Amino acid sequence: MSRIAVKKDKIKKGYKLLGKIVKNNYQLALMSLPLIIYLFIFRYLPMVGTVVAFKDYRYDRGILGSDWIGFKNFEFFFKSADAVRITFNTLSYNIAFIVLGTIINVAIALLLNEVYNKYAIKLYQTVMFIPHFMSWVVVAFIVYAFVSPAYGMMGQIQTMMGKESVNLFTKPELWRGILIGTGIWKWMGFSVLINYAVLISIDPSYYEAAKIDGASKFRIVRNISIPFLIPVILIQFILAVGRIFYADFGLFYQVPQNAPMLYKTTDVIDTYVFRALMEYGDIGISSAVGLFQSFVGMLLVIAANRTVKSIREEDALF
Repeated sequence: MSRIAVKKDKIKKGYKLLGKIVKNNYQLALMSLPLIIYLFIFRYLPMVGTVVAFKDYRYDRGILGSDWIGFKNFEFFFKSADAVRITFNTLSYNIAFIVLGTIINVAIALLLNEVYNKYAIKLYQTVMFIPHFMSWVVVAFIVYAFVSPAYGMMGQIQTMMGKESVNLFTKPELWRGILIGTGIWKWMGFSVLINYAVLISIDPSYYEAAKIDGASKFRIVRNISIPFLIPVILIQFILAVGRIFYADFGLFYQVPQNAPMLYKTTDVIDTYVFRALMEYGDIGISSAVGLFQSFVGMLLVIAANRTVKSIREEDALF
């Protein structure tokens, strides 16, 4: 049998298996249908437009009629004097979010697991989840209420202490901590909820046996809670690594309020491309950078998954 015939046979078997799965789980298939349609319309159909990254796009000619220019759009980004700075900012912020975010979210989930009052748990979950549903515009105003030099809380405290209030919008070095803290605070609720759901699903007999053996809280967490959390942490890590070249546009554009004095530490790939598009109106350049981010993200997901698979094969994403 030729290779082509073998591949066709595998494809047929795959379609049969997929049909069997859908038939046996048609309720779940119907529930997931809206999401599948959404992904197809807003994630897969736009892939046709990636060809714009290799063209000198003109509105009057359209995508097919525009001239093919190869990798010239990519050169705009890689030859830019700001390329190194914004790439470093994007990577450093995302690494901080992955490392610090994971540690903080796991720690809070472990603490929440020690609360036995159901009303207190609901209160804590609600308080932590509220920022997740806020828009970045609202969050930006909350941050501004703290850092505003004239009316902000920090400025008022400094004035009450007899000190001159510091205008943080002229101190770019301080904004790394502000942005990292704001990002972790806003995304905390969702990540904590995932980790907490894992912890409450652990069989209580494990904890009871450990207490009978005289294990301390620290040993229980290290030997029972953490091992159950590791698979979920690894999956979140793989997905986060895939977006390490992406930055949350709202966080880095709205919170610092696009202040030019802060570009040194707040400018990332996404905000840089947005301003380039607004100033030059070149869709090809922004498409090129977006394609570059997606391609690198795909490679990083594959690399991270292979790394996890080599260490703990059962916890790999695929």
